[in-house]
Amino acid sequence: MSFHTIRVVARIVALPDQVEVVKSILISIVLPTRQEKGCIKYELLQNNADPTDFTFVEEWESESLLEKHLASSHIEAASLKLKDLLTVPPDIRRYHLIS
Repeated sequence: MSFHTIRVVARIVALPDQVEVVKSILISIVLPTRQEKGCIKYELLQNNADPTDFTFVEEWESESLLEKHLASSHIEAASLKLKDLLTVPPDIRRYHLIS
């Protein structure tokens, strides 16, 4: 674990009738992302109380490698598929470790 890595928390909220479709799309990007250069951690979570609520918890070696990930073909393809299946746009927040 490093103080210089980039941490990301990305929240995706599916339309209630599209949960399984959204889940499938999100699962499909996990393996290719974990194989990307700079990916330290990439976990997909689903809220126990609200199954429409998905969250990625990520750690990247650098901002530039995170940017390459966001521009990757599998992320762009997933984004297009998800476009009309979400209640709000994805909420993607970047952090750095302070303690």
